[in-house]
Amino acid sequence: MSTTALFDLRSDTVTQPTDAMRAAMAAAPVGDDVYGEDPSVRALEERVAELVGKEAALFVPSGTQANQIALLCHTTRGDEVIVGEGAHCAFYESGAAGALAGVQLVCAGRGGLFTAEDAEALIKPTDDHCPQTRLIAIENTHNRAGGRVFPQQDVLAIAALARRRGLALHLDGARLWNAAVASGTSEATLSEAFDTVSVCFSKGLGAPVGSALCGPAPLIRRARRWRKMLGGGMRQAGIVAAGALYALEHHRARLPLDHAAARSIATALADVPGVTVLPVETNIVLIDVPGVPAARVVAAAREHGVLIGAFGPERVRAVTHMGLDPAALPGVTRALQRALGAAR
Repeated sequence: MSTTALFDLRSDTVTQPTDAMRAAMAAAPVGDDVYGEDPSVRALEERVAELVGKEAALFVPSGTQANQIALLCHTTRGDEVIVGEGAHCAFYESGAAGALAGVQLVCAGRGGLFTAEDAEALIKPTDDHCPQTRLIAIENTHNRAGGRVFPQQDVLAIAALARRRGLALHLDGARLWNAAVASGTSEATLSEAFDTVSVCFSKGLGAPVGSALCGPAPLIRRARRWRKMLGGGMRQAGIVAAGALYALEHHRARLPLDHAAARSIATALADVPGVTVLPVETNIVLIDVPGVPAARVVAAAREHGVLIGAFGPERVRAVTHMGLDPAALPGVTRALQRALGAAR
């Protein structure tokens, strides 16, 4: 018998603003941010730049726009960018790298992670026949790899390669906050080796909207022009920036709860016959059900009151977030156990 879906684990983007966040947004002083006159936006930009250890930051509507602006700032049309397998900018940004920046992406390594050796093997020679490699982009944590944390020793080796070969280095840090918690390393330390860093406020932090691109002040000044060109300039944006700033200051400390919830779900599901649960490092649980279409598993989970997402032909994803009441976790895991059994 069908039941109403009570628990939404499709993504950490489904969270609702808290009452305190709504109050901060309602009280936010605002101005015209296209003129650079919104004090709430400026406060957010200054704070996030400080947290990731960069000179300046630019508030943008989405992580996709932040990543695309980074590509536009670092490359010219016809260039090539090295990314990890399944990178957000290659998989989830509607082909914007080619359509907007005019660059092609080449994937290094497997499972989202790669080494300096993997990247160096893909750098094109200086030859008129070849695109010129201009940028290496790393995603940390990596979504399609199940929220894996990119090893810092590999980041530093890739950064040394980039400097040696004259390449720029960009961090897609949409879930950088989760990487910092999981690794016990500050956001600034994780970001230090990169020329630019994008971060998201509307995933684990629970803000309703917004991301930021961080980097050197001259580059961020150019990024501001690209933002306007791409339609991302907003007027009284302080209302949403205040929500992002509230999330930044009040919700990072609770992220370990999401990681613990994901581990709890993974442990419970690992005992279901015929199911393989990938190792959990942060707040994303990937579940393989060989021989069973992902759509069938998603439908069964919905029948048992839990929303999850298809993440491949025979893989589903559950993402924990601040909207999941810890008291409800045992019921969620039992529902998923029953759903996986029913789907087989």
